[in-house]
Amino acid sequence: MTTTLKIDFVSDVSCPWCIIGLKALEQAAERLQGEVALDLHFQPFELNPQMGPEGQDIGEHLQEKYGATPEQSQKNREAIAARGAELGFTFSMDKRSRIYNTFDAHRLLHWAEEQGLQKALKHALFTAYFTDGKDPSNHEVLVQVAASVGLDAQEAQALLASNRYADEVREREQFYLQNGIHSVPAIIINERHLISGGQPVEVFEQALRQIAAQA
Repeated sequence: MTTTLKIDFVSDVSCPWCIIGLKALEQAAERLQGEVALDLHFQPFELNPQMGPEGQDIGEHLQEKYGATPEQSQKNREAIAARGAELGFTFSMDKRSRIYNTFDAHRLLHWAEEQGLQKALKHALFTAYFTDGKDPSNHEVLVQVAASVGLDAQEAQALLASNRYADEVREREQFYLQNGIHSVPAIIINERHLISGGQPVEVFEQALRQIAAQA
């Protein structure tokens, strides 16, 4: 018998460890096919809520925010690219030079959940930013990505031009911040169990199996 686990996946589309965590979680679920199924909901988190519309150079940003030297940043990038490759995801580090504001991407994801296409959009946004080097705050980019997964381009455009879902997204962001989530990815299972970070597939597999056994 298959046990369905509710997953609230708190993340940002500009967070490399979030796509690593997502791919590892999905591969763990594939290994447990027939035993465990995931009811996946993507929840918003902004790494840089104050980021202006022009974005910021990645190196400059990492140095300001984390005190990372160019050498440390390069090592981190190489480690991230290697982990991505292991999981079948391509990080094109040469194409990605800036960090952007992601609030509108989260509004689009909120709408996509109602359309049953949230997971497809989330994956497509990660690819647009990390593989193709596109700007996830640019409305044209967001409309193209939305259309690529089967969402209505005109409706996406109208949504982005309006303030729709802004309150809902902020409310969800505040909820997770107030509940102690200050780094992502944060994977909350059945609203009780928390797994943090881009863990290996085996860690997710073991956790899903244990939690399903208790459910």
